[in-house]
Amino acid sequence: MSPTTPLPPSSPPLPSVLYSSGHIPARDRFGHWRELLSSTHAPMELRSDHSDDFRARQRVIRLGEVTVWPAAFPSVVFRRPQKLIRQSDPETYHLTLMLRGGGVAEWRDKTLRAGPGTFHTSDSSRPVEIRSFAERDRILMIGVEVPKAVLPLPRRLADRSVGLPIPDDRGVGDLLARLLRRLVRNLPEYGLADGPGLGAVIAHLAATALAQAVENDSALPQHTRRVTTALRIRAFIEQNLGDPGLSPAEVAAAHHISTSYMHRVFRHEGVTVGTLIRRQRLERARADLGDPRRAGEPIQAIAARWCLTASEFSRSVRATQGMTPGEYRRLALRAESGDRPHPGEGRSPH
Repeated sequence: MSPTTPLPPSSPPLPSVLYSSGHIPARDRFGHWRELLSSTHAPMELRSDHSDDFRARQRVIRLGEVTVWPAAFPSVVFRRPQKLIRQSDPETYHLTLMLRGGGVAEWRDKTLRAGPGTFHTSDSSRPVEIRSFAERDRILMIGVEVPKAVLPLPRRLADRSVGLPIPDDRGVGDLLARLLRRLVRNLPEYGLADGPGLGAVIAHLAATALAQAVENDSALPQHTRRVTTALRIRAFIEQNLGDPGLSPAEVAAAHHISTSYMHRVFRHEGVTVGTLIRRQRLERARADLGDPRRAGEPIQAIAARWCLTASEFSRSVRATQGMTPGEYRRLALRAESGDRPHPGEGRSPH
């Protein structure tokens, strides 16, 4: 099981705390959110034109030593001067995935304008002022806190990367952005045991994104390069499952690596690339079987969409579900509609 695969719903949920200002008197909302943000990120000075009725929502998700916090709030100015750094410094790097709205971050020696399409980065040990601008009355963002001691990148390089633009729609930035969106969107599907693994993956992706910002991938530890390569390959496979030419050789060529190196990478993953391609195709086809929108589509057509023959798809469904694809479809669609079958109904005779 990969670190980004949700555990069954029966497992304990990921630890998270939801804050919403709705139940707090209007005059106290801004101060309350400032205290929450300071405990999540680092002590800061905040001001806002909406401080008399600051409507904010924030969830804090603990993933081992890494923290993720999606938030929605009005326009606000953040300041972290040297005096607050001397008082308290959690020594973390912060990345912000902007979903709506934007902002301008100013350090002593550089300025970064960020909005959807670009990660904003900062360093809790460096003075900064960030002026954020809401769109449609709210800023939507996902923040990530990675302790400096956890980030697998030399400190001097990580420091140089702060304030540089990191695209969130291509390369490793895209991988990190999609992982954060999926985590926040599907949070109930992840279990407690997923937390440390997810945190480690986010730290590896963050380190790689920061290293690429200063064009020094070679400084990354071998383990981080291997983890990031495996994640990029998994994402590539997921996006190209319908391509009949998808093969281990094509995957390696698309990533400019040799097939032998790719196989060494996936030896640590406990699965071969060929097996991964076949497994994901079977999972997609099986999901289509239970999709009410495809109820009238021939099973052979579903198999063909995912580059499978009808016979191999049928064998897989029989082996994993103990029934034919047609029987599995009827049960799945009946469960989707809330009509529970009688015990044993639809089972294939042995």
